[in-house]
Amino acid sequence: MRLDKFLKVSRLIKRRTVANEACSAGRVLVNGKAAKAGTNVKPGDRIDIQFGNRETAVEVVSVACLLYTSDAADEEDSGDFGGRRFIKKKKKKV
Repeated sequence: MRLDKFLKVSRLIKRRTVANEACSAGRVLVNGKAAKAGTNVKPGDRIDIQFGNRETAVEVVSVACLLYTSDAADEEDSGDFGGRRFIKKKKKKV
């Protein structure tokens, strides 16, 4: 998973664009090295983030990648939305 996406999903940084800017500014380190937003994050990595005067250090325990777009496409095709079934009604020609 990309570093900027991981920071957003894990709620360490509120928005992905802010996470991207922090990475570009060199305020995010992965395993002691400055990391770009596209750096791949894996379990066991140590992430250090500098927020103004404060510094936060976390260790990645697991990475769960959710694909919302493909899940939504599957639901749309099947017609099953959260346990409810929707039936498309055909329009009658008059």
